[in-house]
Amino acid sequence: MMKERDSTPAISAEERAKRQRAVDFARGSVRFEGFILGPEVEELNRRFIEGELTSDEHVAETLRLYDPALRD
Repeated sequence: MMKERDSTPAISAEERAKRQRAVDFARGSVRFEGFILGPEVEELNRRFIEGELTSDEHVAETLRLYDPALRD
C-alpha cells in the first residue's frame, strides 16, 4: 500500500491566526472598494490560512487567476 505524503507545512496556531487576520483585513479592504472576492480566491485564502500555501505561493496563485499571461 502506498503511503500518502502530507505536503502541508505545519504552522502554529499563532501563525494561523496571523494569516486569518491578514486575509480578513484584505477582504475588508476589497469590500470597502466595492468588490467581493470570488470563490476561487476564497479557496486560495483558505489554503493559505491552513498553511497549505506560503505567502509567495498565495500571491502567485491569486495573480494567476487574474492575469492570463501567468496561466499555464
